[in-house]
Amino acid sequence: MEGEKQPQPAVADSSATVSKVLDDDNLLVEILLRVSFPNTLIRAALVCRRWLCHVSDKAFLGRFRKLHPPRLLGFYIDTGMGPCFTPMLPQPPELAVVIDRACFCPDTWQCRRAHVLDCRNGRVLTMLQDGPRFELGVHTALCTLTERGMTTFPPFPRYNRPEGRFCIWPCLISKEQGDDLSYFYVLIESSEETSKVTVRVYMLQHGIWCTHHTLATDQPSLPLWDPKLVLVDSKIYITVAPRNIMVLDLSVSSCSTICLPQGVEYGDRDAMLSRADDASSVYLIQVKELQLHIWLHKGNNWLLVDTIFMSEMVANLRMQDYTVEDEHIDVLRILQVGDNAEFVFFQMGRCILYLDIKGKTLRKVYEMKDKDWYSVYYIFPFKMVWPPIFPALKPNLQESPSEEQYHPAQ
Repeated sequence: MEGEKQPQPAVADSSATVSKVLDDDNLLVEILLRVSFPNTLIRAALVCRRWLCHVSDKAFLGRFRKLHPPRLLGFYIDTGMGPCFTPMLPQPPELAVVIDRACFCPDTWQCRRAHVLDCRNGRVLTMLQDGPRFELGVHTALCTLTERGMTTFPPFPRYNRPEGRFCIWPCLISKEQGDDLSYFYVLIESSEETSKVTVRVYMLQHGIWCTHHTLATDQPSLPLWDPKLVLVDSKIYITVAPRNIMVLDLSVSSCSTICLPQGVEYGDRDAMLSRADDASSVYLIQVKELQLHIWLHKGNNWLLVDTIFMSEMVANLRMQDYTVEDEHIDVLRILQVGDNAEFVFFQMGRCILYLDIKGKTLRKVYEMKDKDWYSVYYIFPFKMVWPPIFPALKPNLQESPSEEQYHPAQ
């Protein structure tokens, strides 16, 4: 009829085009691969059963992770006075809720002092102290406040030190195992009279610390007082001496030694190990005179994979940020490194610096207060959880999963 609006063919054509694209499984998968963030995958899973099947498929998740590795959201810094969370800014607006949930302060709980011992895949292992008593527990930081309670752990195993021997600083490490984490407690025992070093490894199983391995070896020099450990698959790499690495292979109960590259040795926080995806490899990151050297040990050889000259980076940083002090400008100390040699956290004077190794960019991410000066002990990077926790379908569910069914951590 005259005066009535006629349907717009363009709108109908557009709807038909969208349906044609989204009804094609191959095209839909390629679109979903480009959403960038795991929490967006969970929203996509809520559309319908078909979309959920696509985004939860193992092959899809493998491709997604290669395109979008778990993002560094921030870090917990422990100065000895309790940990605090510092987000890595800027972050995309899609991650605002995730960042907000990670910003919890475990030291305020029950008015007790806290120390972060380990942080991996969204789980923060914390030790709460109340005078001489302490309690271990894991916080799932990305859960809602009502679900963020601490899952307690039993105390560490009692250690009866043999006469004439001393125990080096105990260490706790974790590794991803399926959708969960496995925790290992490591004690290194030595003495000044002999070159023998004994390593005792305990594993948390069903709420109990169980003896996993006890291995002994000879070391040419006294062990370091603050050894660094890296767990790669079933191998524990320990920087137990200034010029070599002890390797414990838990799968075959063996112990071996790797000599450091020629001219490299451990000093005052100038070198640190980094996990590699390959179980037979490990990275070594060393800083010396504002040069960063990245080594990869594979097979029986060390390969120098990259050298980054940081003098110009530091000079540019001082020009952009006047709070980066002139003093101690030539002293960079490694506080933490990322897996696969992705990044490094340094301390330079009062400042904590972050180096993106792939992007070759350096920036200041934290400035210590007067009371914190010289008292930074550890930094624990906090990355996006992987894999995403998808909705649990009910047996009678035919169409789309309910939004109430997906895990709130994402």
